[in-house]
Amino acid sequence: MGVFDDVKSWTKTQATGLTEGVKKIKNKRFMDATVAGCAMVAFADGTVKPEEKAKMAGFIQRNDALNVFDMSEVIASFEKYVQGFEFDIQIGKAEALKVIGKVKKNSEEAKLLLRVCCAVGMADGDFNEQERKTVRDICQELGLNPAEFDLQEKTGSKDGVPDWMQK
Repeated sequence: MGVFDDVKSWTKTQATGLTEGVKKIKNKRFMDATVAGCAMVAFADGTVKPEEKAKMAGFIQRNDALNVFDMSEVIASFEKYVQGFEFDIQIGKAEALKVIGKVKKNSEEAKLLLRVCCAVGMADGDFNEQERKTVRDICQELGLNPAEFDLQEKTGSKDGVPDWMQK
């Protein structure tokens, strides 16, 4: 039975590796869009705070569709977008929105991306107007209504925190 057990173990390992590989390919577009959106929001006020980066990384690690990605790859992608903003804010924004727009057709992914971006904006305890405007720009790129996420300019929400995040 030793040979049979070895073959069975090898087959199971190969199947697991294949499944993870398929997940990774299938979700790379969503990972790239999420990282681009998070970088955009984190850089909205001109500085990326460690809390904002940590919030994005935590989401990637906890999300079943995205946790197949190596965190060093995620961080490298995040840093690439931030460097784009540092080089030229308009070029960086255009590059990020181009990648974000790739999830437009999947409303579930688009809405989740927006919620993650809002969470990154709140990571330092202050979802300021610059960050909120950036998320509204992302809404526009995705064809979503900012009001659905309590992102109107004057929401009346407590401390500028969207109502759905206070629950």
